[in-house]
Amino acid sequence: MEYDYAIIGGGVVGLSVAWGLLGRGRTVAVLDGDDGSFRASRGNFGLVWVQSKGMAQPRYAQWSQASAAAWREFADELTDATGHNPGLEQKGGYDLHFDEETLHDTVRKYDVLKEKLGGNYPYEVLGRNALRREEPNIGPEVAGAILHHQDGHANPLKLLRALADDVRRRGGVILNEQQVVDVTNRDGFRVTCADGTVVDAGKVVLSAGLGSAQLGPKLGFKAPVRPQRGQVMITEKLPKLINRPSLVARQVTEGGVQIGVTNEETGLDDGVTSGGLSGMASDAIRAFPALARAQMVRSWGALRVLSPDGLPIYQRSPTMPGASLVTCHSGITLAAAHARLLTDWLEETDTAPDLEVFGEHRFDIS
Repeated sequence: MEYDYAIIGGGVVGLSVAWGLLGRGRTVAVLDGDDGSFRASRGNFGLVWVQSKGMAQPRYAQWSQASAAAWREFADELTDATGHNPGLEQKGGYDLHFDEETLHDTVRKYDVLKEKLGGNYPYEVLGRNALRREEPNIGPEVAGAILHHQDGHANPLKLLRALADDVRRRGGVILNEQQVVDVTNRDGFRVTCADGTVVDAGKVVLSAGLGSAQLGPKLGFKAPVRPQRGQVMITEKLPKLINRPSLVARQVTEGGVQIGVTNEETGLDDGVTSGGLSGMASDAIRAFPALARAQMVRSWGALRVLSPDGLPIYQRSPTMPGASLVTCHSGITLAAAHARLLTDWLEETDTAPDLEVFGEHRFDIS
């Protein structure tokens, strides 16, 4: 059988794209790696996040906003179809600051971005007293926060499970334990895996995360992605402590508080370190002192997938027509956009979003 699309990579990005294409009536096969693969989808912080994105490129802010706006309908449809609720909450999120100087400096930058976005950047600045009214358990060392009303969070593992189940329900094929070793294009694409599995398709989407760096050149892409480690920990289940998420901590629906995150250039090392964990714990306790009494039950490290400028890459192959590269480090935030909006770009319809600024041409050295 020849599929309309072969999608290389079965994380949140690849499955979101597959889900959207299946909704358009396309036939899709997803090739997912083995248990030894680096999996950002299973290790991230779970934020559906707009604020601070696009400071140097407003189109990224707009793209993130479009996805955040589409997330509720996306989550509801997945829940109704599969019974797996991704746990979306969109009541806003905080950028917490421990001193007023950094708070005011960030606000100035947000004001510039808001003007570039024509005023569509809904946030407010909360001083210490206003923040305490919103978050009674906030610590005395927190000087204030920026509350951005388009922010929220979800459960990445439940999202991944819901997407996988609904891709199958919609008729998609997910092939697990597959390491793609070659892709050729002669009257259609042939994707070959290490165990001899072969998938034929009219088009290919490369969404293999860090694996795109190796496979990308075979398809005509630069794919200049690199790993960046983020360490995370989670506490025991606690009574309600935090009302809205921040980059420091968020309380999940089951009650545990997830604490993060580090930004470390460690190559392919996704381990945890005592220094990373203690630094995160210190910041979390400064923000919410009650956490000093909480027991940590789990910690882990995962590797983000970063381009040189931190923005997504959406690129059609200049040498293999029909092949596309889709990669980003915000797979949760952009899941709804990838599921509902990116399919028009892949299909090159008249309503396709303008993603030109996210092409690989921006990495050309003149």
